[in-house]
Amino acid sequence: MPNHIYLAGDSTVQTYGQSTNQGGWGQFLGGHVPDHIQVINKAIGGRSSKTFVEEGRLQAILDIIEPDDWLFVQMGHNDASKDKPERYTEPYTTYKQYLKQYVAGAREKGAHPLLITPVARFHYQNDVFLNDFPDYCIAMKQTAAEENVRLIDLMEKSLAFFTAQGEETVYSYFMVSEGVNDYTHFTKTGANEIAKLVAEGIKELGLPLTESTLKKG
Repeated sequence: MPNHIYLAGDSTVQTYGQSTNQGGWGQFLGGHVPDHIQVINKAIGGRSSKTFVEEGRLQAILDIIEPDDWLFVQMGHNDASKDKPERYTEPYTTYKQYLKQYVAGAREKGAHPLLITPVARFHYQNDVFLNDFPDYCIAMKQTAAEENVRLIDLMEKSLAFFTAQGEETVYSYFMVSEGVNDYTHFTKTGANEIAKLVAEGIKELGLPLTESTLKKG
């Protein structure tokens, strides 16, 4: 029975303190999985699949992850930063190569990798919420297929959820509603809604995180 979910990700996943209304979905995921599962959030802002590896952050997880634990990986936002070459990865080559390092590393420790496509930003145009990272989503799905890795399509889930909620409600889920020019990062309310979508994805996959006891709401 798995006891831990480790999260590797960027600022949309990371944990924030009480001094800000900004939140990442990783800090709320524990509230939507069974009580015996501990979520260990190692996500940190500004990291891509590349820099998370190069800074030793993946290795730090692999040093402590145990057999049958899970490693959830959401990367892509910062991988797309062409103006920051230290972060940038090309979706169909280097991005996939780095993702495969997470997969291989987890499996070498007897743990289970799971890939999560980048969560959507608040990009609403012509009455449609848009995917700002289409190539990275496709490349991650290709990697999942090539490596036989489970995947949660959080981009698809978040876009569908935003469409159902409507522009006004979704606006409140992002930090732009706090008076800052930020269409990427979530308020704590928004982050919790995204955590629910991830938990929904866990349940849909029927993972051994005890589907029947997965918390709802």
